[in-house]
Amino acid sequence: MANPNSVLPLYEKNWYKHNYKRVLDSIILILLLMLLGYRLIFVNNYSLPWFVAFMCECWFTLGWIFTISTQWNPALVKTYPQRLLQSVSVEELPAVDIFVTTADDELEPPIITVNTVLSLLSLDYPSHKLSCYVSDDACSPLIFYALQQASNFAKHWVPFCKKYNVQTRAPFRYFIDDNDECMTNNEEFRQEWLQMKDMYENLIREIDVYPKSIPCLFEGEFAAFSNTTRTNHPAIIKVIWENKEMVEDGLPHLIYLSREKRPKQPHHFKAGAMNVLTRVSGLITNAPFMLNVDCDMFVNNPKIAQHAMCILLDSKGEKEVAFVQCPQQFYATLKDDPFGNQLVILYKYLGAGLAGLQGTFYCGTNCFHRRKVMYGLSSDDMENGLNKLSDEELKQISGASNELRKSIVHALKGKTNSPSDINVKKGIEEANQVACYGYEYGTAWGKQIGWMYGSIAEDVLTGLKMHEKGWRSEFCTPDLVAFTGCAPSDNITSMSQQKRWATGLLEVFFSKHCPIFGTIFAKLSFREFLAYMWIINWGFNPFAQVCYSCLIAYCIITNSYFLPKVSSEKYTHIY
Repeated sequence: MANPNSVLPLYEKNWYKHNYKRVLDSIILILLLMLLGYRLIFVNNYSLPWFVAFMCECWFTLGWIFTISTQWNPALVKTYPQRLLQSVSVEELPAVDIFVTTADDELEPPIITVNTVLSLLSLDYPSHKLSCYVSDDACSPLIFYALQQASNFAKHWVPFCKKYNVQTRAPFRYFIDDNDECMTNNEEFRQEWLQMKDMYENLIREIDVYPKSIPCLFEGEFAAFSNTTRTNHPAIIKVIWENKEMVEDGLPHLIYLSREKRPKQPHHFKAGAMNVLTRVSGLITNAPFMLNVDCDMFVNNPKIAQHAMCILLDSKGEKEVAFVQCPQQFYATLKDDPFGNQLVILYKYLGAGLAGLQGTFYCGTNCFHRRKVMYGLSSDDMENGLNKLSDEELKQISGASNELRKSIVHALKGKTNSPSDINVKKGIEEANQVACYGYEYGTAWGKQIGWMYGSIAEDVLTGLKMHEKGWRSEFCTPDLVAFTGCAPSDNITSMSQQKRWATGLLEVFFSKHCPIFGTIFAKLSFREFLAYMWIINWGFNPFAQVCYSCLIAYCIITNSYFLPKVSSEKYTHIY
């Protein structure tokens, strides 16, 4: 917790002044309303094109209302990590559990996951305060093997990055972008740079060669992977590396996890994997904060954990902020970004507007969460939370594990484990129990606590539920981009991704989780509700746009019209 006597805030919110843009946005809204008024006044001109045009224009007007409401009070969050260690000592910095999720070792090659993990292990944050959990939903021995090899490489890579203050800490990007660095006059650095590059190339070769020998290697550590498939396997939890000495400049804990899956049993996709990660980490390290990252989003700003802590530990943010979202940005994108992968409108324009409301949406990756909020704590329950429940009631909510219930109460009370008290391997047996597919039956996981079920857009739904409990969120955009990843490189992949997003968001709209209920019956602010309506109905936009653009061709073919005719007496009378 930040020192309450500290005079300087750890972060500030600066509000934009853009009266000129407000005037332009208002003029556009007035013109749209005038167009709708014209349609209603001259309703006797009704025809099929006229009706289609009216419906499309209603949708455009509604969408514009959502947009200008969101953008009306834009703000920018400014963090001051240099003040963090002045307010909090290194030993007082809270622990962070890092979750990396992968689901397909073919679509998401192990070397990509390895680079993401390496960049996270080398964060500029005390190593004994970090624990990295990798969730492998495909139960791939190749992922496990790649992480084993990566942990050996990390023992050299992490000290190298911190010694020379390397910015890009994903090796595959570092050695592509910084080939000129080895030409420095520092002989020691040049030798270590070449050594690191050779070691990384050996790591790539090791991972590439391993698949050929998989059939004969299901023994020892790999025995658990025998007779398993992607959809039928037991829970597998392996401690790849444990920072037993708990040294500040060591290597963080690295733990492999593959939750149990059985045919025809619901697994709830990524939300289910995240809930298993939450339970398993709660039993082992139980850090008060969690960072979740997709396997293809590596750290570009090694100080991002410090930036996030500025918000989460600030005297104001500690009572109000549930999560800190960093934008998704991509490297090596196509010129002019024809497929819109950079999501410029969402992050650059609407992101600033959301910062001026109840907060940004949860985007599924690059996000720091407050653990006790994931356990169902509302902004009004900061003192008591679920602690006021009896043990039997808590059992119905969180499940049968006594140790997990203890860890949940521990987290809700705001208590943190001392690094010296953590025994990673001791909690593995209990962790296997909570990673089983049947553990959640009859509990509140996915309904009241954890990541929410009910939509493949589990990220937006989970963030919505936090906002409905009265929490705020913040958008963290340091000068140096926090995370970068690989964007879809072709139209088919990009469209498939956007179709999945649109489908998941519409599932939220047509369900009991619709934001309108959160505004009426919970604590979702009205303008935050309008912002959610913009994002979850985004999938309807193409239908209105395509229909409206086809009207001209239709009217030419059928000799009809949907716009005022210049020769019309009524049209002339208006002017």
